[in-house]
Amino acid sequence: MVASVYSCRETANKAEETADAVEETTGEAADAAKEKVEKAAESIKDAAEKAADSLGKAAEGAVDGAVEEVTEGLKDAIN
Repeated sequence: MVASVYSCRETANKAEETADAVEETTGEAADAAKEKVEKAAESIKDAAEKAADSLGKAAEGAVDGAVEEVTEGLKDAIN
């Protein structure tokens, strides 16, 4: 009888230790996943900002080029 009580208590303790280990591992995995998602979001934000900047510069270049062409065209028409 004593052996079976001890065995059950030991099994219960091991089950509790296992549950604690699983909880800790799950928490660590959740933290790691959260960190990766945050880094990915930051990377996406940076890429979007760079793309917007590039598009802005391209638009400026296109406008400047068009203004230059119209100006040259007007000069040629006047002369």
